[in-house]
Amino acid sequence: MTTARPLPAARRPRVPAALRAPFGGHAWREFLHVLTGLPLAAAAFALTLALTSAGIGLLVTFLGVPLLALALATARGIGALERARARALLGMEPGDPEPVGAERRGRGATAWVWALLRSGTSWRHLLYALLHFPWAVFSFCVALPFWALGWGMAAYPLWFWVLPRYADQPGLQMYGDGRGNGWYLDSPPEIAATCATGLVLVLLAPWVVRGLTGVDRVLVRGLLGPSRLASRMRELESGRRVVADTASADLRRIERDLHDGAQARLVALAMDLGLAKEKLLEDPQTAARMVDEAHGEVKLALAELRDLARGIHPAILTDRGLGPALSALAARCTVPVTITDDLTTRPAPAIEAIAYFTASELLQNISKHSHATTATLDLWRTDDRLLLQITDNGHGGATPAPGTGLAGLTERLDSVDGLLLIDSPTGGPTTITAELPWRN
Repeated sequence: MTTARPLPAARRPRVPAALRAPFGGHAWREFLHVLTGLPLAAAAFALTLALTSAGIGLLVTFLGVPLLALALATARGIGALERARARALLGMEPGDPEPVGAERRGRGATAWVWALLRSGTSWRHLLYALLHFPWAVFSFCVALPFWALGWGMAAYPLWFWVLPRYADQPGLQMYGDGRGNGWYLDSPPEIAATCATGLVLVLLAPWVVRGLTGVDRVLVRGLLGPSRLASRMRELESGRRVVADTASADLRRIERDLHDGAQARLVALAMDLGLAKEKLLEDPQTAARMVDEAHGEVKLALAELRDLARGIHPAILTDRGLGPALSALAARCTVPVTITDDLTTRPAPAIEAIAYFTASELLQNISKHSHATTATLDLWRTDDRLLLQITDNGHGGATPAPGTGLAGLTERLDSVDGLLLIDSPTGGPTTITAELPWRN
């Protein structure tokens, strides 16, 4: 997730949003959603109510069950239409609900009917078809007068001349007693007041319509979208795949590092020691030199193995906690890092490990790509969340583009209900905040 930055002053709209709203496409699309909602809701209400009533009335016979299933299937079709309308006119993405017994459809119509009847999603769609109709009537009766009266009264100075020419009236009649006496809007002050009132209604209409469509959004998202349980299951499945992919990638990295680094060095060391053993009697000086070189190779192999072990899980993280581990990590960074650690207790070991490796990758990015001269690392706890924030004065421009390290970090944090917030304008500075659940 990338934090939004305010627009530069020169690019900010000069006309306030309240004045631009009546002329914006978004307001007209919402108004069209209200207008089209009434006939669709009336048809959906009549159809689903008729099928549901017939199905319940005929439950004493075999016909009631398939009629109820047909009512639920019809409601699901109406729900698909409403989701498409919400995407097109309200600019929302409610998400598609879980399918109805997809694994049972191949077993015949009976299994499909029972799957429909057992599906809570289908019953939520039916409830939407029944509840949306009264709200659609109310929305239509409120939005249309606001919109029509507002524009009609605002444009009154342009069309009031029609009344004396074609209706034999001096202006728009506000009151009449049937005997020719009445109050007409025909004087300049009255025309101006009518126009001003119309402008007020025009300015209010988009916000009234937005409030009405806000209820539509709640109904669509709550009754026609995926259930919370299904959404949570999808998130957990996605997180599990990310964790599995990350673990597999880490294993491949460890195998590659062992094969190309320490293992190759130890093989060469064994060969050198074998040659030194052969030369020990005939050329002791050469053998001693080869043993000395082998000693140096042993030190390098131990350093590589130590770095590899630190990359798997550093001992200091287990023994002393996240703050000291990050201090040791920052000491190896090529850019000076100032650390502020406000933690008084330790989170769960898994959260500590994710925070440590997140900081490790971010500090590596600073060393390799940022061209920064200073950096800060802040660590603190807020309620039940662990926050890690790293700031550098580099050239900025960091984005979580697909395939980048930041995209991988985002997926890894998502797998544990975490967030990665990136604020990196071109020219810097860059501030990246990792938010993780505390989980004692």
